[in-house]
Order: sequence, then structure tokens, then C-alpha cells
Amino acid sequence: MRIKICGVTSPGDACLAEEAGADAVGIVVFSDSPRSVAVERAGEILDSLGPFITGVCVTATENTEEIDDMLALRPPAVQVGADVSIPRTPARVLRMVGPGERPSRHCDAVVIDASRGKGLPFNREFARQVLENCPLPAVLAGGLTPDNVGAAAALGPYALDVASGVESRPGVKDLRLVRAFVSACRRFP
Repeated sequence: MRIKICGVTSPGDACLAEEAGADAVGIVVFSDSPRSVAVERAGEILDSLGPFITGVCVTATENTEEIDDMLALRPPAVQVGADVSIPRTPARVLRMVGPGERPSRHCDAVVIDASRGKGLPFNREFARQVLENCPLPAVLAGGLTPDNVGAAAALGPYALDVASGVESRPGVKDLRLVRAFVSACRRFP
């Protein structure tokens, strides 16, 4: 099972996620989330990552200038809303979808996240429908913790995406919880 630790707010937490075995870290920019960081800070976090982990800039914005500022960081991947316009970029594009949404533009993967980073539990029926009908890799997010990895993994997503479920407080990752989440995920192919 592939793993993304999202809402990383410091180079230290990025390294913690990498050392614990995560495949990707999400860095939130241009958002009202308590996990959102300034674009300069996002650049520092991306620069702290080793060569075998993927940095993903995550945003809720539809503002063209903010998207350009995010892309100027040259992240390996970006995560945006289902209909957000992204200029041509070498970055992989992940599009978030909730009930009733489908990506209407090009993307490389879909992130099933109706809660939009609020930690609300994923909708099992909606997730199942997307996973059964989506030809792209689908990442499952929403209310995940080390304790419910099994239920999420049973649906067969490409990856699991966690933020608040591995924090001691919003935006601060807890090493024990990150390790427990990674360990729980590694029990599934």
C-alpha cells in the first residue's frame, strides 16, 4: 500500500514522514487549512526531501497567480480540485473528488476526499463507486488513522492519504502515529 502523509508544515516533519516509510508528503499552500504554509516554506519543505520520496503541493485555490506561484516551486506533483485549470506542467496532477464530482480535466490520479482536508471519515459507498469506475490510480483520504487502515485498504485504493490522523495538533505530525500508520499500511499490498 502506498502512503501519503499530508499537511506537512516543516522540513522536520517531512523528514519524519520519509524516515517512517511514506512514499509522498503533501504540502498545503493557498488554503484556509491550519496546515497551509507560505509558498516559500513549501519550497523549503520540498528541498528537504530525499530523492526517493515525492513532494505534492496541495491547494484549494483556483487563483491563476497562486497556481503559477505553486508550480514555480517545480513540485513533482500537485493536488487540486476536480475542475481547477492547471497550465502545462511536468508535475503529475492529482484531482480531488467528492460525491457528485468527476475530474473534467486531465489528471494522473484521483484523490477521493469529500472532507477536503477536514478529517471527516471517508464515505465508503462513494469511495467504492469511484474505485470501481475510475481507470486512473485512486487515492483514498478522509478521516484515516492507524486504527482504520484495514477498512480503507479493503476497498483496494492505489494509496492512502492521511493528515490529521497522525498529528499531535493541527499541522504537527506525531512520530508514533506516523510510524503506526505506515506500519498498518504495509500489511496490505
